[in-house]
Amino acid sequence: MAVQRKVDLAGTLMSPDQARVSSEAAGIVRGVLIEIGREVRAGDPLVRLETREAALAVERAESALRQTRAQLGMHGAISSADTPPPDEEIGSVRNAIASRDDARAAVERAHMLSGRGLMSPVDLQTAETRLKVSEAAYQSAVDTARGQKALLQDRRAAYDLAVKKLNDAVVRAPIAGVISERTVQVGEYIGERTPVATIVQVNPLKLRTGVQEKYAGIIEPGQVVEFRVESFDDAVFNGKVAYVSPALDQTMRTFAVEAIVDNTDRRLKPGFFAKGVILTKRDEGVLAVPDSAVSTLAGVSSVYIIRDGKILQQTVTLGVRQGNLWEVLDGLKGTETLASSRLNELATGVSVEVDRGTGEGGRQGGGRRGQGQGGGRRNQRGGSQ
Repeated sequence: MAVQRKVDLAGTLMSPDQARVSSEAAGIVRGVLIEIGREVRAGDPLVRLETREAALAVERAESALRQTRAQLGMHGAISSADTPPPDEEIGSVRNAIASRDDARAAVERAHMLSGRGLMSPVDLQTAETRLKVSEAAYQSAVDTARGQKALLQDRRAAYDLAVKKLNDAVVRAPIAGVISERTVQVGEYIGERTPVATIVQVNPLKLRTGVQEKYAGIIEPGQVVEFRVESFDDAVFNGKVAYVSPALDQTMRTFAVEAIVDNTDRRLKPGFFAKGVILTKRDEGVLAVPDSAVSTLAGVSSVYIIRDGKILQQTVTLGVRQGNLWEVLDGLKGTETLASSRLNELATGVSVEVDRGTGEGGRQGGGRRGQGQGGGRRNQRGGSQ
């Protein structure tokens, strides 16, 4: 027969992802949009806080930001992609550049006229001094523009922070799942980092179990898991092994195995206790005997071999049972002819004949004949005829 090898398991269903959601902003709760058991998607609003103070902070930060933008010659709507203009395009710097260029031209003319004796040394010195003053004014204008750019970054950050706090007045779900706990009420004041709800993911679920160390070499990711839970005793649920721990628990002598379980219908809940099996491998051509051919006494199983018309009782080691067949691990080669009826009348040395006309040869035990050692043995598994 073919045998599906299995490893027993007992474990707990767990949520693979769970979030205890907290408020990033402080304020008075104006609305609670959830109840226990409600399913939410990532991004869904959970709690709304009072927004008036946060809105005023946004207006104040926006006004300061617009003031700095105007000083840099920036106009239009505020955008996060705003880039300040180059220094040479800022109004104050352009004025300083014009004054500096005019002073340079005046100095050049003064040198030319002085060389021809048409300008006094005092006027030449005045033109040169004016150039130095204009160059200093240009450098000051550039420094002021760069300071305004730095101030723009600061006020941009302040504005973005104010907008974030306004948005934080609505607490949203970070993951999809089901609300398992709600901890705030309308009207109460909550501070920053106050928990408002707990969300658990219910599809898929994770089945976590411990497997005995003797199976460490045969449990692999991808193997099918079948299990039952007490709430749905008649239903068989399936999953697949996803994670196998590389380390052993030295106290329990087990290693952790986690299986992913589809829970589209939401029947399973985190915390359910599950009992089942892991389907490891399927062996073909396994030696087996029918249950009717097996006799068990005091925990020892045996079969009755028919050889040359006489009975030989043979002890066997049995494995798993499938239907009415038992796997034989030791004691038989597979070429023997076995008695499968009236086992309570058989013992080593009893003479029998096989009734070939009632079924397959070797499968039917005929009537007892000749001198034997007497019966008295009963088939504790049933199957005696």
